[in-house]
Amino acid sequence: MNSRGARYLNIAAGIWLFISAFLWQHSQAQFTNSWIMGIVVTVVALIGLSVPSFRYVNTIAGAWLIISGFMLPRITSGTVLNNVIVGIVVVAASLVPTFAERSHLRRVAA
Repeated sequence: MNSRGARYLNIAAGIWLFISAFLWQHSQAQFTNSWIMGIVVTVVALIGLSVPSFRYVNTIAGAWLIISGFMLPRITSGTVLNNVIVGIVVVAASLVPTFAERSHLRRVAA
């Protein structure tokens, strides 16, 4: 996957997270966390298309989604599962290096 594709994956993950907040019943804390983090992940990924290093903000956001899935009160385990999976996707996609970073890493390794 290239870096642009990874940013688009995070845009889709953010949109899904936002929508998922409204699809089934959440505790108030999980509901608020889901829709806010959905917006954050989407906006950060959009900015990351132009400012590649900004993608690391989504690394933190994804880690928070994983942690908050277990820490915040919940009504269903589906919310935990959803937020943890989305968090893993966001972290993984945010760590996909840009072409310039891959080229630099190859030169350093050689």
